[in-house]
Formats: sequence, structure tokens, C-alpha cells
Amino acid sequence: MHLARFPRARFAHLPTPLEAAPRLGEALGGLNLFIKRDDCTGLAGGGNKTRKLEFLVGAALAAGADTLVTQGAVQSNHVRQTIAAAAKFGLACEVILEERVATNAIDYQGSGNVLLDHLLGGKSRRVPAGSDMNAALEQVAEEIRARGGKPYVIPGGGSNTIGALGYVDCALELVRQADAQGLKIDRIVTATGSAGTHAGLVAGLALAGADIPVLGIGVRAPKETQEANVHKLAVATAEMLGHGDRVTREMTVADCDYVGEGYGLVDEAVIEALKLAARTEGLLLDPVYSGKAMKGLIALAQQGMFKGETVVFLHTGGAQGLFGYHSVLEGHL
Repeated sequence: MHLARFPRARFAHLPTPLEAAPRLGEALGGLNLFIKRDDCTGLAGGGNKTRKLEFLVGAALAAGADTLVTQGAVQSNHVRQTIAAAAKFGLACEVILEERVATNAIDYQGSGNVLLDHLLGGKSRRVPAGSDMNAALEQVAEEIRARGGKPYVIPGGGSNTIGALGYVDCALELVRQADAQGLKIDRIVTATGSAGTHAGLVAGLALAGADIPVLGIGVRAPKETQEANVHKLAVATAEMLGHGDRVTREMTVADCDYVGEGYGLVDEAVIEALKLAARTEGLLLDPVYSGKAMKGLIALAQQGMFKGETVVFLHTGGAQGLFGYHSVLEGHL
């Protein structure tokens, strides 16, 4: 796993902290809980996409690109971080925002990440929910080529084999931190959506021989679909590193029982998860990814799933999106 073979633009604040969360763990029934703070990666507020973008922007610069092109939901954390990375390296950035969440709320449509996208200088267009986002990306790329530009297309969430390298690197970083602290990790829990973070962790841990299971808490797709997507990407990432055979199907586990009514839709259990993390550890989660992952962690801890385990919750960031949900959260806090 010689990651230096791959182009990389270094700008993330690494390593991110690995912190004990004793008050939150106590609230979950005495769980020995640690938080891997990937909300602290530094780029325009940070988040998990920054690790992926180090490799994706590195590849874009190596290819001579002058414009990054990507997509996401209206309140996409990935889009915010991609526009910020483009600004940092003097690249243009064009993004497609899918109206994935059915709401006309003013805060959702214009605050939070949307406001930051504009501040950072990104050029955006919107498409209806259910659009063919890959086709839309290619259309934008063709427009850029037609006017003489050199686009580099980044998939939603930065979730391809290049982006997943960021979480191969994170897996190695986390194992080093645990060893330095004398900490035996029994399980990692994180949100799983576009698959790159989950797949990179699975591939990295498998190739390192760390034997730490990863539980992804789904935020959108059903279990069968999510696990298939993650496993496919984990294998492809490991193959790119020369050891695809080390990733087995059993290593990919997703629990998709906590999606609620759908992607980006907040229920009372998510709000309670946001409040509990904030009021025990001063930890700010987001309503779409880390909040739903915490909702799942809380429920599973109450069911006794983690009894006797040391669990690391990987915080994927996204608190900037809270401001897009003011009208939803108001009156519940």
C-alpha cells in the first residue's frame, strides 16, 4: 500500500484527532466510545470529503485540468468542499445540485452549504430529483471542453477508487493512533452513503491486516444495494493497490434501518441524536449523515449490540448543513 505512487494535493489537517467521548458513552449505557474527528480536516469547515479530494485534486492537477466538475444534493457537504479545493488551487468549479429533498424551505434552499458554495465562488445549476447525474456531469464537461477548458469530473461524494484512497489512508492513520494510545478497537461505526468512505476503510483495514469490522449506518439506499455498492468499490480500490483478493464480502456490513422517511429527511430520533452529542461532548453533527449514523449508534447501543466493545465513531462532518435545517429544528431544541 504505497500511496505515494498516486498524485496527491496535500491540504487536509491530518491526522485528525481520535478523542475519548466518556459522557456520550455513559449516556449510551457505559459504551467505551471514541470519536475519530474527520469533521476537523480543515477545508472550508472540514468533513470527510477533504481526504478524498486530496487524491482527486491531485489527479486533476496531474491531468492538467482547469475545472472541477461534480454533483450532489442541494445541501451537499461534498460540493462545498470541492468548490473550496478548487479555489485553493486556482481552478474553476462547476457543480450540479440535485433537488433530492422535496422542500421549498428558504433556509434549505439558500442557507447552510448553499450559502457557502456561493461564497467560495462555485458555479451551480439545479436539476430535478431522479435526474441521471452521470449524464448531467458529462454534459457539463462537454460544455467546458467546447469552450476550450479542461474539466476533471468527480463523482458524487468523491466516491470512486481515487477518492477512496483517502479512506485507505485514514484506516492506516487510525490504526497508528490506536497503537500509540494502546487502544484495541473492536468496531468502527460511520455513516455510509455514496460508499467511498466506507469502502476505503474496508479496503485499508483489510490490506493492513487490522481485522477491525466497520459498520456503516445507511443514509439513503436499502441494505442490499448499499452493501453491494460498498463491496464493489472496496474490491476495486484494493485491486488498484494490488491486493483485491484480501477484501471479502463479509467485511462489508451496512445497517440501513435508520434512514427514516428518506435521504435528507429529519425525524425526532435524529434530532435527539444531534442534541445528545452536542450536550454531552459539545459535538456538532449534521442532520443528513453523521446525525443519522449517531441515531443508529444510539439505537444499537440500547439494544446491547456493542456490550463490552471499544467503538470508534467516525465523524464525517457536515455541521455547516445545520443552518439549512433551521426551520426543521426550530422548536425541538
